[in-house]
Amino acid sequence: MYKFYCDPGHGWMAVKAHEIINLGILHKISSYSYIRGKTVYLEEDCDAAEFFKAYREKYGADPKYIYKHTDRRSPIRSYDSVTANKIVNVVFGKVTNVQTAG
Repeated sequence: MYKFYCDPGHGWMAVKAHEIINLGILHKISSYSYIRGKTVYLEEDCDAAEFFKAYREKYGADPKYIYKHTDRRSPIRSYDSVTANKIVNVVFGKVTNVQTAG
């Protein structure tokens, strides 16, 4: 079960870093998403949509998630911006120069 976090201005789907690689969407994740530990917080407008699309294609159904809303500024906004290198490093250890689509 996934978690979708939302504050008054934006939302993020929490996904484990290895799932992004397993679904083949590493190159589609933008710097508008965040990472903390082994979890990537996919921004709702584009990155989460890519995750939903890839998940549907692989498993034939939408991922199940629970919705977590706060009326305050989400702490997710202060996490590190994600890069492909950060995701790969979390999953495989230190690797450099992973190419992504801007």
